[in-house]
Amino acid sequence: MKNKRNKLIIIRVLLFLGTAISLFFVPWPIVFAWLNPLPDTIQEQVDKASDYGFDGIIVCVNEKGNQSQIYTSGYKNKENKIPTDPNSLFKIASVSKLYQAVAISKLVSDGSLSLKKSLIDYLPELKGRIEYADEITVRMLVQHRSGIPNYTDTYMYWAAPKESAEENLSLVLDRPANFKPDQSYEYSNTNYLLLAKIMSRILGYHSFKYIQKEILNPLNLKDTYSSLEDVNIDEVMSGYYVGYESDLKKDNISSMLATAEDLSKFIRALNDGSVFRNKEEQELYASLYRFNHTGLIPGYQTIAKYHPDIDAVIIQFTNTVNFEGYNWNLSELMYNRVLKIVRKNK
Repeated sequence: MKNKRNKLIIIRVLLFLGTAISLFFVPWPIVFAWLNPLPDTIQEQVDKASDYGFDGIIVCVNEKGNQSQIYTSGYKNKENKIPTDPNSLFKIASVSKLYQAVAISKLVSDGSLSLKKSLIDYLPELKGRIEYADEITVRMLVQHRSGIPNYTDTYMYWAAPKESAEENLSLVLDRPANFKPDQSYEYSNTNYLLLAKIMSRILGYHSFKYIQKEILNPLNLKDTYSSLEDVNIDEVMSGYYVGYESDLKKDNISSMLATAEDLSKFIRALNDGSVFRNKEEQELYASLYRFNHTGLIPGYQTIAKYHPDIDAVIIQFTNTVNFEGYNWNLSELMYNRVLKIVRKNK
């Protein structure tokens, strides 16, 4: 009987310890942010950005008629206490893949590029340097089904990111594939690096010039740029990494830049089809890639989505990042609360 009582005591102690430990690891910042009452207005929600750990935030809501409302709080530059500017340029990171995928669709549509041709057909110098290069097609690159390793996943990449495409590509040359072509899916920035090289090769000039001519100019998007080299650095929003004091905006890591309003207009055009020349081109794109995207690099987080139920595009830029914590989750929570307010007001 005594042994049985002791066992019960031990079990209760273990249960208590397990509960205590689990409570210790609960993401309390997310819980507290989630439990807070939903404000009545978007600006009230955006004003809570500092509570979420963000130095600055820009939210753009583009509704029917392509009309945008922009909301900001925090700092464009926290060192100098410069308030967030709604017209700041922001590094949109992987969101740029949407522009590239549209460009690919246009080139395929007019016969300049084939989705069925291999990597070797367009970049023969990579024979023997990328495994299965003769089997990896353009379509597989677009859809992240190539198996080519992601250069940003290489060891300690973000400690000293490379600035050129060639440097980034060199990180994965002669490495084994992660899987055989078209046998699985794995997001890889290397795929789109190679697509940019292919486009530049067949065009005879930089692929962004094509994006500018065929996508940006027709949509009258004048605040979207290829890289830091093309902009006034004072117009770029500062970026921060938790625990690292320096401003990251001067880091040139091959990211496109755009204002929130420019990006919102592009996302609307992508989703309503006005970025395409005809229905066939639109259907081709739909068979290839997605219509919304997110972007994440040190100092910069982007969420860019169209919501058909309310016919609204919502763009969110936050300029404080921490890969190890709940930072991205808090960014998504902020975004989802803004979305709820827009829906409620509808």
